[in-house]
Amino acid sequence: MGATLRFAFGIMGNAASLLLYAAPILTFKRVVKKRNTEEFSCVPYIIALLNCLLYTWYGLPVVSVKWENFPVVTINGLGILLESSFILLYILFASAQTKKLVFWMVVPVIVLFCVTASISTFAVHDHHHRKLLVGTIGLLASIAMYASPLVVMKQVIQTKSVEFMPFYLSLFSFLSSSLWMAYGLLSHDLLLASPNLLGSPLGFLQLLLYCKYRKSKRISKEPNKLDPEKNGM
Repeated sequence: MGATLRFAFGIMGNAASLLLYAAPILTFKRVVKKRNTEEFSCVPYIIALLNCLLYTWYGLPVVSVKWENFPVVTINGLGILLESSFILLYILFASAQTKKLVFWMVVPVIVLFCVTASISTFAVHDHHHRKLLVGTIGLLASIAMYASPLVVMKQVIQTKSVEFMPFYLSLFSFLSSSLWMAYGLLSHDLLLASPNLLGSPLGFLQLLLYCKYRKSKRISKEPNKLDPEKNGM
């Protein structure tokens, strides 16, 4: 019964995360149409890519025991494809200076993942310590990923507008974090549950702010430099 319930939460978590990861498609539809990245930032996509790489590796049999975390592999594997596509599109339409900046941000991410994968494979020889190593680094990446909504939430309070905090993005962020938190707790895996112990309350706070300011008109006319489609990731 416990295994079935855990698997069910994994499936629901996959569905919510898929909607969350796919949200930037709207942003890049606009980027491709205008052939310009405007003021959108690529940083959230790069952090999300690192997060997906680490948790895909975490769920594979090299780190986890057999396929105990198969749902983690499927959604984060898809996340790698989506985030990589977003980054490539961003580079395609970015200015020459921004291309270099993005390149020098992506390289450390790839290096960090390769080093983590190599150490966990060749220097650590049991699943428990491999999970501890990869999960700890993944936790730090998740904290960085979940930090971006704090900036958006601050702006919502200042402007009294939810223009750059879409409701469905906040909802999917809350659902995804809550479901994966439940999955991690049912698996008795705090390294999977811990990042979402932060993400779930942040998602809930976003929904509260949306309810409070959804009817308010924006009071600031300054252009926004945040990517509205990635604030919840």
